[in-house]
Amino acid sequence: MKIVYALTDGTEQTVDAEPRTTVMQAAIEANVPGIVAECGGNAMCATCHVFVEPGAAERFGEVSADEDEMLDCTAAERTELSRLSCQLVPPDDGTVTRVTVPDRQR
Repeated sequence: MKIVYALTDGTEQTVDAEPRTTVMQAAIEANVPGIVAECGGNAMCATCHVFVEPGAAERFGEVSADEDEMLDCTAAERTELSRLSCQLVPPDDGTVTRVTVPDRQR
């Protein structure tokens, strides 16, 4: 599956990820800049914050209570498109997942 990360410098980085890999895991493995992931994917630090595309909620499911709480702690301003990339497992249906990395994580 393909994940496209829109970076703050205006470039994009496309990563080929294995099925059932989170958006955060794929970013760390591919050295995508801007994804810090201090807690290693446990939804406890908000340093893997990304913005999903409008309408992507149904692809990833609803925000859990733990994720919602951590999204209140993001360094970049939270929006209705904010998600923790450690909680996002893209569907393996051939669609491309696109996320935007915020300008800061801490």
